Amino acid sequence: MKGSLLLIPTFWIIASCGGSSDYLPKPKGYNRIELPDHSYLTLPDSFPYSFEYSDQATLLPYSSWMAERYWIHLHYPMMDADIQITYKPIRNLDSLLQGYYYDAYKLTSQHNVKAYSIEERIMELPNGNFASISELEGEVPSQIQFHVSDSLNHFLRGALYFKTSTKNDSLLPVINYLKEDIRHLLITLEWQ
Repeated sequence: MKGSLLLIPTFWIIASCGGSSDYLPKPKGYNRIELPDHSYLTLPDSFPYSFEYSDQATLLPYSSWMAERYWIHLHYPMMDADIQITYKPIRNLDSLLQGYYYDAYKLTSQHNVKAYSIEERIMELPNGNFASISELEGEVPSQIQFHVSDSLNHFLRGALYFKTSTKNDSLLPVINYLKEDIRHLLITLEWQ
């Protein structure tokens, strides 16, 4: 009788350890993202525009074959992100301005394939200009795009890109951090 009482607990221990095929591994956790405080530098005065950009960003020339003289990248090495800035002179030609606006909206709308929402808002800047800021939701390559002009001489467009395959919901703290940097860039924008 004693031997059979020992067999019952032993049987249950063995049966509970290896018999289940319903085991699922735990999903990977999200990365911990520690973001620095915002601090800004002034763009060198060799551009027809000026603004303050994050000290976390490295100012790089635009690397595309089609880059023009005043196009730049604000590269965030810690976040593996870029804010690409393009600049076009208008020369007081309404046809050029209309073409630049058309191109800006066209480039934003090309993300409609993956975006489930594009929210555009207009922001009045201290310099009297108005900036259009588009926030794109979904698994899109560019989460924020913006453009601003003085309607006479200058047109500036920017877009945020990440060089990572991490899902946008995981990047949300970084996107919000960079959104604040973009807002600061626009608020401090001045034409030369």
